[in-house]
Amino acid sequence: MPTYEFRCRTCDDTFELQRPMSESSSPASCPDGHPDTVKLLSMAGIGGTQQQPAGGGGGGCCGGGCCG
Repeated sequence: MPTYEFRCRTCDDTFELQRPMSESSSPASCPDGHPDTVKLLSMAGIGGTQQQPAGGGGGGCCGGGCCG
């Protein structure tokens, strides 16, 4: 189950909740009970370091010399 991070606008506390993706947009109260919270953008999985394979390929026409 995904974990979502929220920030309380009243007490400025940051907290996490585990909930189904179908409830990702649902309102969440902070642990102190304040209802005015905002879901924070998670950076998990953004900016990976996977490299492209060497040697080109890619299946495109212009990289393989067939456009001539």
